[in-house]
Amino acid sequence: MNIKNKNKKQTAEEVIKERYKRAVEKSDIISFVEKLIFFLFLIWLLFGAVFGFKVVTNDDMKPRISADDLLIYYRLNKTYRANDVIIFQKDNVQYIGRIVGVGGDKIEIDDDGSIKINDSVIGEDNIYYATKPYDEGITFPVTLKEDEFFILCDYREGAKDSRYFGPVNTKEVMGKIITVLRRNDL
Repeated sequence: MNIKNKNKKQTAEEVIKERYKRAVEKSDIISFVEKLIFFLFLIWLLFGAVFGFKVVTNDDMKPRISADDLLIYYRLNKTYRANDVIIFQKDNVQYIGRIVGVGGDKIEIDDDGSIKINDSVIGEDNIYYATKPYDEGITFPVTLKEDEFFILCDYREGAKDSRYFGPVNTKEVMGKIITVLRRNDL
């Protein structure tokens, strides 16, 4: 109500119009808040249950994925295959790696750096570092159970992967990487 209207008596019609105007403003605010809550719930659902974010903390997947890159991964994927890049968790620490062996495969890494899967040497065109077994890691050959993966990082020298802690169980997989946002693009 403005100052003019205070000094003047309002008609019933004017009072009704003013109250209607205030009610419409309140309903607009309530409608906005309801839509905002729904939108926030939808965002939480998408990025809390369907998709996830991870900032890379090391160079274990170098040169394709570097420290400080932002990864978006899909959590609902249940079928993984060789060459998929995944996020997994071991001892409450998250790691990123590439699947090289799936359930039923026999994995062997020689001292000369060759990888054998089911007694066949595999060639990796996009890996630029030697793949050697660790002195304090697992012993080879390793035969994977149906619900296990053998994971290697792209930067093979010193990265923590299945050579260090053994096969990764499907329950430890958090999701498959679907995109990488480079740190200089952010």
